[in-house]
Amino acid sequence: MYTIHFRFEEKEKQPLTINAEEGDTILEVALKNDIELHHNCGGVCACSTCHIYLEKGSDFVEEISDQEENFVDRARNPKLTSRLSCQCLLNAGSGEIEVEVPDQSVILGE
Repeated sequence: MYTIHFRFEEKEKQPLTINAEEGDTILEVALKNDIELHHNCGGVCACSTCHIYLEKGSDFVEEISDQEENFVDRARNPKLTSRLSCQCLLNAGSGEIEVEVPDQSVILGE
C-alpha cells in the first residue's frame, strides 16, 4: 500500500493524502479520487498534459523511458522531478510518495 501526498500549484486547492495500491499509475489514482489532472492522450504517453512533479518516491515507480522523457521536455515548466503521471506505475511494495500537480487551469483539454 502506498500513501500519496498530493499538493497543488493552485493555492485554493487543499493538499490531499490518498492510499493507493500497486499496479495503478499516479494518473489513475488521481482520477479515482476526483483530482483534476488533464490527460488529453488518454494516458498512453503521447502528450504532456498529465505532467507532475514527483518530489518524493521515485524509487516506487517505473523508471522514466526515452519516450516519456521526450514528452516531459515539452511540458510547461519542466523540472528535474518532472514525470508524466500516466507513466508512474506503482511497483510492488509500499511507501510514501509526494506529488505536486501543476496549475491545471492553464492546460487545454480534459
